[in-house]
This record gives sequence, C-alpha cells and structure tokens, in this order.
Amino acid sequence: MACRGLEGIRLKNTIKLVAYCVVLTGASSLFAQQNLLPEVQNVVQLSATGSVEVPQDLLSIAMSTTRDGSDASAVQSQLKSALDAALVEAKKTAQPGQLDARTGNFSLYPRYGRDGKPIGWQGTAELILEGRDFARISSAAGKIQTLTVSHVSFGLSREQRTRVESDAQGIAIEHFKARASDIARGFGFTGYTLREVNVSANDQGYTPRPRMMAVEAKAVADTPVPVEAGKTAVLVTVSGSVQLK
Repeated sequence: MACRGLEGIRLKNTIKLVAYCVVLTGASSLFAQQNLLPEVQNVVQLSATGSVEVPQDLLSIAMSTTRDGSDASAVQSQLKSALDAALVEAKKTAQPGQLDARTGNFSLYPRYGRDGKPIGWQGTAELILEGRDFARISSAAGKIQTLTVSHVSFGLSREQRTRVESDAQGIAIEHFKARASDIARGFGFTGYTLREVNVSANDQGYTPRPRMMAVEAKAVADTPVPVEAGKTAVLVTVSGSVQLK
C-alpha cells in the first residue's frame, strides 16, 4: 500500500511538471511572437480644418411672463391663461418649419420671507417661437400681449447645417491630404498611407442682442419685434495619423 501511495504522489508531481512546461512553452511562444511584431515607425499625427461662413437662418424668440400671489392655484391659473392666449395668437400664423410655436419653461415655486416661512407663490410661463421666416416670427411676437420677449437667439436650420458641414468637410479633407503630402515630402518620403481618421464639426457665430428689450416689447403691442441675424462659421476638423512611406 505504501508503494502505491508513493507512485500516486510521483504521478501527480509528473502531471504538475508537464502542465508547468506547457504553460512556460506557451508564454515563450507568445513572447517570441510579440518580439516578431514590426515596430511602428514613421507615423505622424496631424489635423486640418475646413471653414464655411453662412448667414444664420433660424430664429428663436422666447416670450415669458411672471405671476405671484398668495394662492398657488390662482397663480397657476393666471399663468395658464396667459400662455393659452399667447398660443392662440401664435397659431394664427404658424407654419411648419417657418414658424413653430411650443411651450417652454412652466414653473411654480413658493416665496419665503425673512423668517424663512412661505409668504406666497411665484411662477413663470414661457412660449418659444422658432423657425426660418423671420418676418412671420417677429410679427407674431409683436401681436402677443400676454407675454413679453425675454430672449432672442439665432442659429442654423438642420438643412442649412447639413449642407454647410458637407462643404466644410470636403475642404478639411483636402487640407488634411495636402498637409500629409507636404510632411511626407519634407521628411524625404514619397507618400503616405492613412492609418486612422476622426471627423468633428461645430459652428462659431455671433448672435446680436435684440434691439428691443422685454419691457419695451410690451409697451408697443402689435409692432413686429426687430431682429437681425448674424453669420456663423461652420468648422469641420479632420484629425488622425498617417504612415510615411
């Protein structure tokens, strides 16, 4: 029995030794393969931009009002009435894409006195007029008497942005290719191959302030809100790496 036990121990040790050798052989093969991988050389990181300047063709006018009182339900009802009246007026000339009217922020919160106790309620209702027809939007804003202009902003419509980004992207790609070729020649190479590339876009524009403030807008009801759009530069950046050859 003792001999059989000794043989079992020797067999287990032999199996462990074989397993260890297999693991060691596999690690050695992997190490050898890693050493055989070619070292990355002559790789250059670079970027280029393309820019197209266009007029902003999207106007957004935010109109709002504030109410306060001792009863929350009464304040909320007043805000709803003001907003409903504004929506009715805006929808008279609304047209998809040219003038879209939608509700914005609608909030109601308590007011506190110096002792930290609630003394009443205050709320705000907002209406957003947005679209590409500036004259239609400014005229609608001027006819709304229950809200006042709180903010005016300009931007690009989806159609305009898509078209301009495509143009700017083409310019950025040509600039990237030209720069890669110049770098390759500068280092004495005949050309390059593209390894990886990233494309990103954004716009940087100037949005002028409206020439009429909210208080003035309420005093001259039925008068179009004067607006004047600026321009924006749509920038597309192409960045990545090339292998000189």
